[in-house]
Order: sequence, then C-alpha cells, then structure tokens
Amino acid sequence: MTRKNVVILSASLIAVAGIGLAAATFKRSDDKILRVANQKGQVRSMMIASGVLNGAPYTVEWSEFPAAQPLLEAVGGGAADLGLAADAPFIFAYQSGSPVKAIAVQAPANQASDALAILVKAGSPLKIAQDLVGKSVATTRGSIGHHLLLQALERAHIPADKVRVTFLPPGDAKAAFDSGAIDAWATWTPYTNVAIKEGARAVVDAKDYGLPLYIDIANADSIDPKRAMLADFLQREAKAVAWARAHPDQFAQVLAKETGLPLDIARASFDRNNRIAQPIDAKIIAHEQAITARFQKAGLTEGKREVAGAFDSSFVQVN
Repeated sequence: MTRKNVVILSASLIAVAGIGLAAATFKRSDDKILRVANQKGQVRSMMIASGVLNGAPYTVEWSEFPAAQPLLEAVGGGAADLGLAADAPFIFAYQSGSPVKAIAVQAPANQASDALAILVKAGSPLKIAQDLVGKSVATTRGSIGHHLLLQALERAHIPADKVRVTFLPPGDAKAAFDSGAIDAWATWTPYTNVAIKEGARAVVDAKDYGLPLYIDIANADSIDPKRAMLADFLQREAKAVAWARAHPDQFAQVLAKETGLPLDIARASFDRNNRIAQPIDAKIIAHEQAITARFQKAGLTEGKREVAGAFDSSFVQVN
C-alpha cells in the first residue's frame, strides 16, 4: 500500500459525518425517527448490504464515528438513541456517569487472531508484554485497546504505571505509530488489519485473553418513548448479522465501498468482527464487573455505579 493510499485510508476511517437513511414512506416526524450512532464499517454497512431496513415503519438517521468514545458521548448526550460499542468503553462511560443502558449483547463468533491487539512495527525489539515496561503505548482512553493493555500488564504482573500510555484517537494513533513516535499501539479491527498488512506485528493478541463483547447501547431517556422502534431495530440488526455471516464476500464488497478499505482488508475485518447474539445474564454482568474492577485498579474510574444497573434485559433478541 502506498503512502498516498494510507493517508486516504486514514482519512476515511476517521471521518465523522451524519448520514440519513430513508426507511419508510410516512411523513417525517421525531416519533418516527430512530437516531443510530455507528462506528464506521459496523452496523450501518451490514444493514445496508442485507436490506433488512426495507419496509421499516420509521426512519433511521445515522451518524458516523471513528471510535467508541465519541459514539458513546453522542448516545449519552442524547444526540443519538442507540449505538453499538464494545464492552470496555461502554462500562467506562457508564461508570463515568453517562445515562446509557445496554439493551442487547453480541459475542464474537470465534476467537480470531488480530481482531484486537497491541502492535509494534516490524523491526521493533519488543516481543512480549513484559517488554512494554518503560515504553510508550498509544490507545484511546477507556477503549477495548486500553482494556487489553491493562489485561496484559495484569497477567504479566506489571503495574499499570510502568507503561507510558498516550491517549489518542485512532487516526492520530496511526500517524504516531507510522512515524515511530510511539513504541506500540493497542487497537482493533480494521486498524489492526491495515497495520499488519503494512508490516506491523502483534506482541499481545486478544484472542489469548478473550475477545470483547459488543453491546447495543441506548440513551436511558430514549428507551420508553422509542421502545417499539428499538426492539424492531435490534431484530433487524440480528438478521443483518446473520445475513453477513451467510454472505461474507457480498458483505465485504459493501464494507469496502462504505469505508474505503481495500477489499481484502474489508473481508478480513468481517472475519475478525463476526458476532452472535447473547442473552443478558449473570455471566455478562460479571464480565462487566471484571472490566470495572480493572479500570478501578488503574485509577481510571471510581466504579461506584452498580454494574447490574447498566443493563436492561427487557428487549427480546432474534438470533
């Protein structure tokens, strides 16, 4: 991949733009609008590729974000009703006081390599987690990359303050990684896919730690007035995920078009981001409690909110 293509790709990954999608023929009104925040290359691409929104009795208004943190800010701030994000940024936002609720959960279909990893450049002397002591690692605060770093340090019995963490959004982190301004980058697909294709390698791979869950997150104030729309959207989303699993090559073509990713990276991104719906149960809540404890230990959150209160299990999912 040329430097020019890398710049174009980075710009496409971090672009933030509102995109409206007409899904019905009725007169536009707020009680018939569901505002959905999307991380580029995730839910929206699947919904479009599968056509599951055809005939929906409401309009979906999409807004695009490069990472979970700004997406959760939009949902928590009331600019969006719903959005999909991973487990660590969700609970980080919740413990920071955000009025968000988890209404559905999806788990990875398999423990794919390089879906989430701590990366170093090809010529780096770093080989294992212990080598990160005293080094600089870029990630996004409260992200799945941040959480993976904490997991890796915990397993290696290394205090979190022994590593110099630089908090950057993905686009800035990639620039810092490419320039050698940082020693390592804790990130996720499709950023991992792009970096590895350019020669990076993983010193920590999340497949060895358990890949993160993905959570449909609603603004708490949107749940009651938009319950029917939220429930319908979740059912359509589950059908879209199932369609993508059955038609991965077709989905990859749409994903490549939507994101500007090369087709091979789009296909690999899906393979590493394939999900299956899971019930909200005691195991899921315990999983989030463990993440909360890890953030607490690192001094990143006080963790005072009851984790069970972050979940609304009243929505029925369709697998």
